[in-house]
Order: sequence, then C-alpha cells, then structure tokens
Amino acid sequence: MRCRISRERGENSPSANPAKSLQLEGPHFAKRWRNGNPDRIIVVSIILSFQVLLFAGEPKANFYVSPSGNDSWSGTLPAANAQRSDGPFKTLSRTRDAIRMLKQTGQLRDGGVTVYIRGGMYSLTKTFRLAAEDSGTGSAPVIYRAYKDEEVRLIGGKEVGGFAAIDDPVILSRIEKSYQGKILQAGLKAQGITDFGELNPRGFGRPIYAAGLELFFQDKPMRLARWPNRGWTRIAAVPAGKQGGRFTYEGDRPKRWAVKSDIRLHGYWTYDWADSYEKVKSINTRTREIATHKPHGVYGYTVGKRYCALNILEELDEPGEWYLDRKSGILYFWPPAPLDEGKAFVSILKEPMVSMRDVSYVTLQGLTLECTRGTAIEVVGGSHNAVVGCTLRNIGNVAVNINGGTENGVLGCSIYETGDGGIRLGGGDRKTLTPAGNYARNNHIHHYSRWVRTYRPAIKINGVGNHVAHNLIHDGPHTAILLGGNDHLIEFNEIHSVCYETGDVGAFYMGRDWTTRGNVIRHNYFHDINGPYTHGAMAVYLDDAASGTTIFGNVFYNASRAAFIGGGRDNVVENNIFVECDPAVHIDARGLNWAKKHIAREGGWHMYKKLEAVDYDRLPYSTRYPKLATILKDDPAVPEGNIIQRNICSGGRWLDLQGVDRNIVTIKDNLIGTDPCFVDSTGKNFQLKDDSPAYKLGFKRIPIEKIGPIKYSPK
Repeated sequence: MRCRISRERGENSPSANPAKSLQLEGPHFAKRWRNGNPDRIIVVSIILSFQVLLFAGEPKANFYVSPSGNDSWSGTLPAANAQRSDGPFKTLSRTRDAIRMLKQTGQLRDGGVTVYIRGGMYSLTKTFRLAAEDSGTGSAPVIYRAYKDEEVRLIGGKEVGGFAAIDDPVILSRIEKSYQGKILQAGLKAQGITDFGELNPRGFGRPIYAAGLELFFQDKPMRLARWPNRGWTRIAAVPAGKQGGRFTYEGDRPKRWAVKSDIRLHGYWTYDWADSYEKVKSINTRTREIATHKPHGVYGYTVGKRYCALNILEELDEPGEWYLDRKSGILYFWPPAPLDEGKAFVSILKEPMVSMRDVSYVTLQGLTLECTRGTAIEVVGGSHNAVVGCTLRNIGNVAVNINGGTENGVLGCSIYETGDGGIRLGGGDRKTLTPAGNYARNNHIHHYSRWVRTYRPAIKINGVGNHVAHNLIHDGPHTAILLGGNDHLIEFNEIHSVCYETGDVGAFYMGRDWTTRGNVIRHNYFHDINGPYTHGAMAVYLDDAASGTTIFGNVFYNASRAAFIGGGRDNVVENNIFVECDPAVHIDARGLNWAKKHIAREGGWHMYKKLEAVDYDRLPYSTRYPKLATILKDDPAVPEGNIIQRNICSGGRWLDLQGVDRNIVTIKDNLIGTDPCFVDSTGKNFQLKDDSPAYKLGFKRIPIEKIGPIKYSPK
C-alpha cells in the first residue's frame, strides 16, 4: 500500500482533567520527526505561566550580590564605585535581610524585587533560608537570578589544595609500586576540614541519609576506591543462612586489605530491584568469610548475588579514584588529569543549600548549585515558587524536593550526578482529592542515583494533581518516574536508557494501591529500555494491582515489555504505537495466584487499609472513581475492566495474557501485523502517513513533534 504524508495537526487525548499544560509554539524534535526532514530544526518558544515572567518592565527594586561585594554597602550597584564606598552586597543572606526591610517599610511595590547575583563562586557553609516573611506577591515577586550571562556557582563544599607526593612508607607499602608516583595526598584537617560525614547504611527502604564527604574534580564526581573497578563480585555461600549477617567469597583479594574496619559493601543482596550499603564487621581471610554490622543486606544475603567493596586504600588503582583516611584526615587521590587543569572540591554541607518554607512568589533562576552532601533546594509549602533554568549537579541527595504547597515547580533545569534522584514532587490532599498543581517541566535529568541505585528516580511524584511534562530523562540505573497518588498528568516526556543496572523494574512505575487512580500517561516517547537482570525492564509498569490509569498516545520503541499491567483493574491502554517491543502489552492475574496472600485483607501490601485511609466509597472518591467505590462487591483481585484498544504494534510481539479470562478484558480495534505506514521507520520517525490503515480504526494522531524539552525565552 502506498501511503501519503500526514498533514493533520489536531491533538487528541482521552477524556481527563489534566493539570495546566505549557503553551507551545512549534516542535522540538523537528530533526527527528518533522516530515522526515533531518535538516530543518525549528527553534521554539514557551510561554511561561508563572508569575515572574509576566511583567512588561523592570522590577521597581534591584539588589546586587558579588563575591567581591561588601555587606556594609547598599547593594544597589552592580559593581563597586570608583571610591569603593558603595557597591553590591557580598552574601545572599544580607540581600534577603534588605528585602525584609523593604517590606517592613512598605517599599516593596508592584514589580517586586530582583536580586542580581554576579558571577563567581559562593561557598555556603550553612543553609540559605527563606521563610514566609521573605515571600513576594503575584504583582511583586522576589527573584534571585544570575546577572546577565554570568556563571553563578553556589558551592556546598570547599576547595582542596596542597596535594603532594606520598611520603609515608607505611602508606606506600599498601599501594602497588607502579601506582605510587601517581597517587597524591592532601591533609584536610590542616585546611580546616574536620567533619568527614558518615558512610551510612543507605539503600532500598531505608532513610535518605546525607552523603559522607565526596571529592569532585573538574566539576565531576570522583569514585571512592572500590573493587572490582567495574562490574561485581558474587556471594559464594551463606553458611549462617540468608539472615545470618555473613557470607563467604571466592578468591583471596581481601588479603590485600590492611585496614578492614571502615570498608563498605554495596550490593543487590537478594533482589535486582533492591540495593544497600553495609559496613564490614570482620573479614576472616582463612575461611573467606565476611561479617557485616546490622542492619545487614536488605532482604538478607543470597548465594550468587552481586556486590562490590568500597573505601579501600589498596584498591585505589586507577585515575579518578580516591580514599580518605578518616583518622588522619589525609585524602589520597589519583587525578584523572593534571591538577592545574581543574579544581578539587570536597562536599561539606549536610542540610539543604537553599530552604524555602511557607514562601510564596519566589524564584531562583540561572544558578548552579553543586558539591553538597545533602539536598540542593527544598520547597516546603507556599505557592508559586519556581526553580528556573538552574544547573544542579554533584549533589549528595536530591536536586529539588518540593513538599506540598501549590503551583510550585522546577522548570528548564539541568540535573545530573545526584546521589538519591532528581526531583521529588509532592502536594495535594488525597483525602479530598484537592490538586496541588506543582510541576516538573522541561528539565534534562540524567546520570542520577549515583549512591542508592534503586527507587531513587529522576522524578518522584506524589499527592494529587501534579504535572510532569517535556522532560528528557536518561542514563539512570533504575526507575525514571515513580508515581503515587491521584490525577497526575505525565506527558510529552522522552525517556530512554534507564533501568540499565536492575531487574523487575519500570521506566515509569507505580503499584500496590487500588486507590491511586485518575493518572494519565500520554504523549511520551519511551525507547531503548531493556533491564539486564531478573524479569527485565518494563517501559510503563503498573505493578501489583495498580489500577485506574490511562496510557494514551505514547510511542514505545525497543522498550522490552512496554505496557505492563500486573494484576490491576480498570486501566486503559489506548492509541499507542509499539515498535519492536516484547511484548507490547502484558496483563496478568497475579492477585488470583502467587500474589493472593499479599492482596488479602491482612496481606503485606495493606490494600484494604489503603482503601479505608481515603474513604474510597464516599465523596469525593465515590463520584470521581465510581468503579473504585464498588470494588469490594466482587473479588477485587480479578483484573477486570482493563481496555486495550486502537493501538498499533509493528514488529516484536503483541500481547501476553497470563491467567486472564479474555471475557473480562476489552481488546479491540488494534492494528497488528499490518504495515502502519510510518513516515520513516528506518529513521525512527514513527509518525503516520495520511492513509495509514490505523486511522480507519479510529486512531488519533500523536503530536510527536511536541515530545521532549523545548527551548524557551524567559523575559
């Protein structure tokens, strides 16, 4: 069949009540998608819908901050005057206090105030805190932003110098001779650095601990000395049983390790979706047995499972590795490049770099926040706060944590090399289903979860009515988006190359709660998602009875198990394009077999308690989700009400039904085994030509050209 190029521009979606979307002008992925023309790239703009960019003129008041400033000056000049009697402030806290004075004296008028931060490094030894009294208003916002195009770097650490050759013969005896001249040392205590933090037992199901001291060079995290350098070693045996707190190893590598009291082990001790760090208690090199301190490996130790050893001087054996002797305070480092080609920093600050509590109408824009042990920015409560166009990198925990409030968000930021994920986005009232309208839009998040590797996603979303859109997410070891709650909209995101170190994992994941309904996953592009370990990876994983979710108008390419319904009910998989997936759609009835005990009233998943917690059969749940209100009138473990319709499957495999009665699932009008007439499948342009046979089945055009981040021009 000969197919014509599509000219249709309409945008169709399932009926839903989505969060407020960005207003778009033109495509981002034009090079890949626009009518197969790889040379035409259309630069697009975005109309920003938050308060700070709605003003036609300059704010009424400006302050300036500079590393060369002085807190005794007025802060109203961008640079010192000729007499050096006036100029910018030196610190952010002094500027905050000046704004408070403006408000107290009634001088903060329409237009608000902008704090222009001059380029340079600002070392934060304590949290920059903003409280309710530091708020702006809708007509008078408070903006902290980089001055023009200058690079502003907020550092939660300290630069380290004084590196020299190792001269201690005892230390040299622990290092292989061929490496000795390449590894340098620096005394941290002599440089005023005495708090080295803790290497806490971080991991799956455990609290988020601040990272211990880390080393960064050339703006990149260096690697704590480990064995093996790449990959893993394996548990040989568990003579004390799975929960015995000890296991054996093969070979004799630990005989090289002189100091064993501060060694850490990182492993996937039983499941490929649960990792943790453990402190070594003892190593018996005769019996080849390692014992660990409590709490021991998450889910216990299992024969054949993988782990590595960390924080060992003898394993400092390649460029980019480091080790800190916590007793002497001496840092050992093999630089990956000459030291004069970069700067070395160690992280110090454990608390958030910036804290905004009960603040409204405050924006941070164009800043770089980095080199810290804790979280970069926290926003707790308040409304209409925004983190815009910032770079957040080399973070010990999370880049931005938004907890509650309304219309707070992260927009156009670059986030990478975080220890515990990228953005945490919560807010809204699950009891009343009141939406928060918080958002994560247009961000580029990659190489996240350096420390804890599982369930520390690029974006974690909770609560009610929040929005995740136009983000590019890639290179994460586990989940990209982890969802809980109701009525969230996940749209126009591109997600690829995630789940690469784990198994039984989803690029998008939610599960174990019948009440988390009304969520819509639409117009996203999932590609190249293949987990290498047990049970592989899913693109959209509705795990363990997740229900009431709509998967509409997405493109899945080389996404292994693409749309996976694990025993849930009332899910809709509609109008999606599946290319080379295996399978495209999966539905099982786990609640009727192996998971029956977990779903039961007293089961470990607490499904009934979660129903009762939200008054599932009363207002507003009973009207918003009528099928949920009657869920206990039959067997809730039966995966009924799922709808699979008007999808396209090209290549790969179409459908797996495992233990599911086909009579309780609607499967209709899907285009399977017929050429769908893509514009350019070789070039991975999966837009449809005008006379695609899918349109005869009622398929609606997917606005592929709008997927992913878009360029924007803030005023």
